[in-house]
Amino acid sequence: MAVSKQKNSLRNLHHRYRLTIMNEDSFEEVAAFSMTRRTVTFIISFLFVMLIGLTIILIAFSPLKYYIPGYGSSGNQTEYSTLKQKTDSLENVLRMQQQYTEGIKSVLKGVEQPLDTSLDNTGNSY
Repeated sequence: MAVSKQKNSLRNLHHRYRLTIMNEDSFEEVAAFSMTRRTVTFIISFLFVMLIGLTIILIAFSPLKYYIPGYGSSGNQTEYSTLKQKTDSLENVLRMQQQYTEGIKSVLKGVEQPLDTSLDNTGNSY
């Protein structure tokens, strides 16, 4: 049963079909195409490959490529690492300032807090 369906579908690839485009108002034939299923499959495949190719060319040779994650020049990578270091150092400064202001607040309120001398701000022991 499966073999006969395969043979029928292979034979149908070679059958010729006619596609006619007509003007709806005057029923005048505007265009007519005679083609097989194999030709239609080839045309659709060709258009699909061309669409993918044009998309790749558009992205590769335009500024759109910079919107792809991970893509960029080596200058951008060094700039990102520099900005990361600056951000980390600013976070450390902010954390130390918050500790300082909390200490000042506790002194002004008169709350006594035991000193923790086991670790400094960086996490290293003395």
